[in-house]
Amino acid sequence: MSAVRVRTPKDLRRQRRTRPPQCLDHLYVAPLWPLHGVNLGTLLRTCDAVGACLAVPRYPWIPEALARGNTLRRPACVHWVRDPAHWLAGRREAGAAVLGVELAENAIRLADLPMARRPTVAVLGHEREGIPPECLDLLDAVVEIPMIGVGASLNVAVAGSLVLYKLAGFV
Repeated sequence: MSAVRVRTPKDLRRQRRTRPPQCLDHLYVAPLWPLHGVNLGTLLRTCDAVGACLAVPRYPWIPEALARGNTLRRPACVHWVRDPAHWLAGRREAGAAVLGVELAENAIRLADLPMARRPTVAVLGHEREGIPPECLDLLDAVVEIPMIGVGASLNVAVAGSLVLYKLAGFV
C-alpha cells in the first residue's frame, strides 16, 4: 500500500485553474433574503472556490458581514441588488437560467442537476419562509436537496454551496 501524500498549499495553487480577477457573469448564487451574516461569509468563500459571484440585497448590515466573512482578504465578486424580483427578471431577460433552491413539486434532485452551460442564477430563499411567491414565477426550474433527517432544509450557506459545486461541474 502506498503512503498518502498530502498536497501543500503551494502544490494546490500550482495545480488550480487560473481565474481572471473580473466577474465572468456566468454563475451567481443569490441569497436575496438573508437572515444571518455568517452564511454570507461562507457563501462568499464558496463563490471564490468555484468562480461564481454573490448577489445580495442592500441591507445595512451586509457589507460588514461580507467583510468579516471574506477570509481571503481580497476583493470578491459581489453584486448589489435593490429589488430582488426586478433583478431576477433582468437576469432572465439577459438569457440567464434562474434556478430556485426550494422544496417544490417537480423539483430536480440535486444529484440530477446538470452543470451550468449558460449563465445561471441559483436563488436561495429566506431560511424560514423560502422564496417569496412574487419571485417563484421568475424561476425556470427548482432544485431540491434530498434529506433523510428530521429537518426540512439545510441552512442557506450549506444549500448554496452544494448547488454551486454541482452547477460549476466539480461534483
